[in-house]
Amino acid sequence: MVMTNVTTMSGFLLMGFSDIRELQILHALLFLVMYLLALAGNLIIIIITTLDQHLQPPMYYFLKHLSLLDLSFISVTVPQSIDNFLMDDGYISHGQCVLQVFFFTSLAWAEMAILTVMSYDRYVAICFPLHYEVIMDPSKCKWAVIAIWLSGSISGILYTATAFSITFCRAKIIHQFFCDIPQLLKLSCSNDYLGVIGVAVFMSVMAIICFTSIVLSYIHIFSTVLRISSAEGRSKAFSTCLPHLFVVSFFLSTGIFEFLKPTSDSPTAFDLIISVFYTVMPPALNPIIYSLRNEAMKGAFRKLLMGGEFTRKKIFLSCC
Repeated sequence: MVMTNVTTMSGFLLMGFSDIRELQILHALLFLVMYLLALAGNLIIIIITTLDQHLQPPMYYFLKHLSLLDLSFISVTVPQSIDNFLMDDGYISHGQCVLQVFFFTSLAWAEMAILTVMSYDRYVAICFPLHYEVIMDPSKCKWAVIAIWLSGSISGILYTATAFSITFCRAKIIHQFFCDIPQLLKLSCSNDYLGVIGVAVFMSVMAIICFTSIVLSYIHIFSTVLRISSAEGRSKAFSTCLPHLFVVSFFLSTGIFEFLKPTSDSPTAFDLIISVFYTVMPPALNPIIYSLRNEAMKGAFRKLLMGGEFTRKKIFLSCC
């Protein structure tokens, strides 16, 4: 990688995982496989939840938007990283870095928000089944998703505006494979990064509120499910809740660990692996996780493979 004029250049230098050429190519191939897996899996979910009449209720409507978020989220960092690995050039322009920070933070927050809404949807479906269609009616679903995307955009604007208002006076080297905000803050040699800290604290409080809502929802869900006398009923309830709980736990645990740990000028392989776990793995694994124990999803996927026709219900179509 080019290491000259890293202080005066307008952009930034992403160090990635290794300077060894063979390892760079291996990383590019692994990222390409994960990206194609995420691309195929999430596109399939978007297609079948749009076309199949059995996949029109709110749970699948939110799942479709989660897939759209995942597809966008992984596209923010991985294609650029693959290109950097293959070209043996970690340079990223200032404008590209700004866009990457904006879309990364926007989509990360939107994903947190939609996971919270999805947990509330499961809470209402299992704890208040007779009132489910009234509480989760199409117009409320639509406004919930609009709020999710808008809140993500506001988060991205706040983070981006404060992050790039600081003065970068150190060598513009980022020890990551994408423009990571904690790494950007290390490039400042004054206290003008306090605005970013303020935004981060505010968003952390909001994330804690979302996490608390998710935990409370699942406490009520599991207490209700355990009272179900039918083993088949318990199994059906767990089949829709456990995948979501796993996705939430994986996304939050890796993300929180990454942002709470102190940044380093020479991050270990473990640090970089953790960053992969919350940026690359969730979008690639979510389609598999949500499909494994869901018979309706597996049936729709088989129908798609066999070229079967989908018929659509009018109910919930206004949400799509």
